[in-house]
Amino acid sequence: MICRIWHGRTLREHADEYAALLKQLAIPDYRSVPGNIDVAVLRRDDGDVTHFLTITHWVSEQSIRAFAGDDLLKAKYYPEDAGFLLEFEPFVQHFDVVAEQASG
Repeated sequence: MICRIWHGRTLREHADEYAALLKQLAIPDYRSVPGNIDVAVLRRDDGDVTHFLTITHWVSEQSIRAFAGDDLLKAKYYPEDAGFLLEFEPFVQHFDVVAEQASG
C-alpha cells in the first residue's frame, strides 16, 4: 500500500470555503479511482494561514497513475484551487505503508 500526501495553504479567511470544496470535489474524485483505499483531509489553522494535508492510500502505483498521470509525484490541482491556494507546490510525497492496524 502507498500513502500519498499533498500539502496546500490558504488564507484563514478562505479556509472554511476551501475545506468544503475539497469535500465536494477532491474526495469524490479520489474515491472514483479504482485502487483508492481511502481519503482524509486534515486542517491546521496557523494564524492568518490554514494548512491542508490530503492523505490518501492506494493499492499500487498503477492506481495512482489512473488518478494523477504518469508523473507519480506531480501534484494534481483543480481549476478551482486558483481562487484559494497561496502557492502550488509542485510535488506530493509518497510513502510505503510498512505497518498498520485497523480499528475494531
